[in-house]
Amino acid sequence: MIPPKPFAVSSLHLTLRAELEALTIAYWHDVDSNGGLAAAGFYVDDGVYATTLREYRGRAAIETFYSVRRARGSRVSLHLINNFRVAQASGERALCQYILSLLAADGEPVLPSRPAILVAVVDEVSVKQADGSWLCESRRITPLFRDETPTTG
Repeated sequence: MIPPKPFAVSSLHLTLRAELEALTIAYWHDVDSNGGLAAAGFYVDDGVYATTLREYRGRAAIETFYSVRRARGSRVSLHLINNFRVAQASGERALCQYILSLLAADGEPVLPSRPAILVAVVDEVSVKQADGSWLCESRRITPLFRDETPTTG
């Protein structure tokens, strides 16, 4: 058996990974701590957010989703990101993948502790903007495990 070849990582790759991971963490932090009030601003104008239930296309649709979610009342959520990687990258575009574990329930904290209600693979395509920042072109969540607790997506 031939041992696997070590993965070579350049400082440029690490910088790109850090930028894109920080963007992803900032997005999910807004969702968890702010009800997604700024979430639509993380996407390009015609960006796509594909949840486990449906697809939202465009900033207006994404904003409407989070607005409806906030209007439902109190909800506690933690979107935990693991194994973040840049799968493909060019100068202006990057495909990132990670594992998303979601702990969530309606109500006010402190809620009963339970395992994650969803474990999924997320594929994100980000596009570099003229000012050097990155915005999400698409974020697609593909569930691997889930329980009976409803998600709001």
